[in-house]
This record gives sequence, C-alpha cells and structure tokens, in this order.
Amino acid sequence: MADVSAKDVAALRKVTGAGMMDCKRALLENDGDFERAKDWLREKGIAGAAKREGRAADQGAVEVLVTADVGAVVELNCETDFVAKGEVFGRALAALTRLVVDEGDTDVGAKKIDGETVDDYVKGLSGTLGEKIELGRVFRFATTDGLLDGYKHIQNDRGTVGVLIELGGVDRGDKRAREVAHDVALHIASAGPRYVTRDEVPAEVVARERDIYEAQTREEGKPEQAWPKINEGKMNGFYKTVVLIEQSFVKDNKQTIDSVVKSLGPEAHVRGFARVKIGEE
Repeated sequence: MADVSAKDVAALRKVTGAGMMDCKRALLENDGDFERAKDWLREKGIAGAAKREGRAADQGAVEVLVTADVGAVVELNCETDFVAKGEVFGRALAALTRLVVDEGDTDVGAKKIDGETVDDYVKGLSGTLGEKIELGRVFRFATTDGLLDGYKHIQNDRGTVGVLIELGGVDRGDKRAREVAHDVALHIASAGPRYVTRDEVPAEVVARERDIYEAQTREEGKPEQAWPKINEGKMNGFYKTVVLIEQSFVKDNKQTIDSVVKSLGPEAHVRGFARVKIGEE
C-alpha cells in the first residue's frame, strides 16, 4: 500500500471538499493515485460534483479587454494577493492584455513589450516585485461578424474572474443583443460552464462520468432494473452543470441560456467562450 503524506491528503481535501479522513482513505484505497482517489470519493457520494474540481493555483489577477473585433483575457500569476492588487502589477497586466489584443496570442512570450520579450519583461517584474511572477492563461477571440463581449469580476481590488464570449447570428449593432451577450458573460463568470454544447464534451469525460454514476447507483442499493433511468438522469444533471446552453440562467432560473440567446432570433447562438478564474484550472 502506498504511503500517503499529509500534504497529499490536504491537497485532495482542497480539491474535493471531502473530510480529511475520507481523503486519506481514498488515497490509500487507490495506491496514492490522486485522480483515481477523486473518482472514488465521488463514487462514494463523499465529494462534490465535477464542476468543483480544480487545482490550487498561485495568486494573481486577470484582465479583460474587448474591442469591436477582438477580445482578450489574460492571467498574470504571483505569490500573494498583496502584489496582485498593486499598481505596478496592474499596469503590467493591462499592458500584456493590450499586447495580446493588438498582436495575437501565438507565442506570446517571444513578443516585444517595452523593448524586450514578454518572457524577459515578466522576469523583470519578478525582480522588481520580489515574488515569482508568471504569465498564466491567455485567450483571444477575433471575429468579422460575431458579437464579442467580456466581463471582469473584481474582488479585493483585483480581477479574479475574466470572461470572453462570442455570439453568432445576431446584429452587432443591436442594443438588445449586446445586453444579452453581457448577461451571458456574467452568467459564465458565476456558473462556471466548461463547454458550449454536449457535442463539445470529450468522449472520455462522458465515459468517466457514466462509470462514476453507475458505481454511485450500485452503492445506493437501488433496484437494478431502475439503474439505466437513474443513470441517464444523473448524466442529464451533469450536462446541465457543465454545458453552457443547458444551464439555468442565473438571473431567471426558469430560462436556459439557450432560450435567452434564442430570444434574439432563430439563428442566434453562442460561438464560444473563455473563462479564467484565479485559483481554478
């Protein structure tokens, strides 16, 4: 049996929300394998749903910048929130975000900012601020006919959640379309979807969820003939958790996001979105 460290147990507890002893048992039962231990806790009904899974990330901040045709969200990581909400860090993050909007998100580290590469610029920040600074996740949307919008949630004087969204099949000049796009961006920040539609969910993710729900149903002792219907209900619940267009709208839970977007017209749809939250993967 694998040795389980207190550090591993604490990390599993942070990710799943399960108790310390349950996390230790999960690791022991699965020879210290972290991913299998997460699944084991869910099968036993101990851990939270899939959407709670994440990782402990460094501190930092996110910035969002949207023009008519281009939008970007950029994450800059550091070691403490004190540095993350500082003026120097904020100016650097804003400059990096503008660079991504203007010059693209390919090989960002090699692009030039203030006469040096982004990689060297970020290293220089580490020296200036006295902490390890790293460029985190970078997303950029460019469109010729879609409607772009973004949202930045500010907490403790820094951006902690950044969202980009693109709608297709709408009039970019329509005020109502812009309102809906922004409402959906706020929804994404709050609800944390991972995919736009069911078709985007990888087959291996679907198979893993089915295996977990089947194990849960067996553990619950339900009649075997009822298992298929129960498991299908659980899968539908999973999709409503992770698929954007199937989620209940946070401002009106009687509507789905799909129905909110379709209120703009039959061709209206979500082309894509990006969401970055400090502390989550």
